[in-house]
Amino acid sequence: MADDLRTLPIDERMQLVEDIWDSIAADQAALPLTDEQRVELDRRLDAYETDNIKGREASDVVTALKKRL
Repeated sequence: MADDLRTLPIDERMQLVEDIWDSIAADQAALPLTDEQRVELDRRLDAYETDNIKGREASDVVTALKKRL
């Protein structure tokens, strides 16, 4: 089957991957977190709240990345 996929143009394969990813994201509630994942998410949330670093706007990140390329 993987070899069959190679016959598709790259843009169609990319769209297929995007569609699959979107379908997974739509059903993410069906995927339970492990205890380890829950602990890590709690740790990251605590660090975010403690550090008070709110992050950057996505457009700023994209601009910075484009400058580096």
